[in-house]
Amino acid sequence: MANNNKKNNKMGVEEAGKKGGQTTARNHDQEFYEEIGQKGGKTTSQNHDQEFYEEIGQKGGETTSKNHDQEFYEEIGQKGGNVRGRQQQKDNKNN
Repeated sequence: MANNNKKNNKMGVEEAGKKGGQTTARNHDQEFYEEIGQKGGKTTSQNHDQEFYEEIGQKGGETTSKNHDQEFYEEIGQKGGNVRGRQQQKDNKNN
């Protein structure tokens, strides 16, 4: 099939998707992606229940644990702790 596409000068689906993505990235900024991400998230939350999120969270956690070691978890835990500490300091200053 790939040979057919080259003989007919037709672009494959993967190549077309890649070109479209590159064009979109050149024509839009971060704000655009944030906006469509928020819209997609809102639509997803309207179309799915808590069980859906539990299931995809479980799958994501299993995949992450297969692909990363203890050092990874230590590193992200440290980063999260640092961010949370800065947030608490900021909150304390504002109160």
